[in-house]
Amino acid sequence: MLSACGGRLFQFPGVYKIAIPQGNIITQDMVDQLRPGMTKRQVVFVMGTPLVADPFHQDRWDYVYNYQPGGGERVGEHVTVLFENDQLIQIIGDYQPNPDAAN
Repeated sequence: MLSACGGRLFQFPGVYKIAIPQGNIITQDMVDQLRPGMTKRQVVFVMGTPLVADPFHQDRWDYVYNYQPGGGERVGEHVTVLFENDQLIQIIGDYQPNPDAAN
């Protein structure tokens, strides 16, 4: 009887599957507030603490957000901010600052 189920994943109909959010929530509004020359403290105030702060590359912070709705396809967003002399110099990733956005 057990061999009849072999190799196939057994799934119960109607089972609730939980949505799984992970990382830093990233929005276009947050990225629009970033400006070249901002200090690391100012970036933390706007974006929050980075998910990845590499001790070997202290001038690079990575903000990563992954979301998988229950049983659905995983989606992800990523923004990297680069600093030089404690000042923001570049933003790389899925969101770019809108130059027309007002502070």
